[in-house]
Amino acid sequence: MRVGLVIVSHSAALAAGVAELAAQMAPDVRIMPAGGTADGGLGTDFDCVSSALERADSGAGVVLLYDLGSAQMTAELAVESLTTPIRAIVADAPLVEGAVAAAVCAQGGADLDAVGSAAAMAHAFVQGEAFDEMELDRHVYGEGDGLLERTVVLRNELGLHARPAALTARAVAELDAEVSIRHGEQEVDARSVLALMGLGARGGDELLVRAVGRDARNAVDTLTELLGSGFGEEHRPGAAPGRGPAG
Repeated sequence: MRVGLVIVSHSAALAAGVAELAAQMAPDVRIMPAGGTADGGLGTDFDCVSSALERADSGAGVVLLYDLGSAQMTAELAVESLTTPIRAIVADAPLVEGAVAAAVCAQGGADLDAVGSAAAMAHAFVQGEAFDEMELDRHVYGEGDGLLERTVVLRNELGLHARPAALTARAVAELDAEVSIRHGEQEVDARSVLALMGLGARGGDELLVRAVGRDARNAVDTLTELLGSGFGEEHRPGAAPGRGPAG
């Protein structure tokens, strides 16, 4: 079971488009659009949102995202009016970026509160604020679970844009390790799709993959291979795969 999402918008087309985009990042997450009025006009519809809320739930809860003020009111009313034991929250988040962040987080198996928090963190991305940097602590885990790291050069021309960032975050979402990626002076959580996009890494840039924990070696190996693969996109000439020891 994974947390589901409902996209509440005044426009049916906008809700469907955001849901489609988020679904590309999270193929196993139920993402339901709830946009427009019952007669096909602009606005929000309580029954539409309530129906989408019930369909989005698989037992792990639902996060609702909205575009404008009255959509927030409709979403909150739908949650307050639930007659079934569905856990649901309305996230205060930018619609598109929040939906992408929440979808990737849900795809990784995170709980309802974590998915809602991931959506809310999208405010920092939209406002151009720096994400909290991540400093791995090798002492958090037991002996033999030390810090591992390896460098890798991005091979795809566009670097860590939305799709590669989502694939990167999903690749380590369920591993028992703390994992970060460093670009220049900034180091961020490898599980945060928006933080990865915020690095601004492009083709030919060198990244440092770092991990600590029981699955640290698996995490470093997985991300080194993925980041150096080009993600199936056009490669930057001269970019080489990862190098250096993993620990």
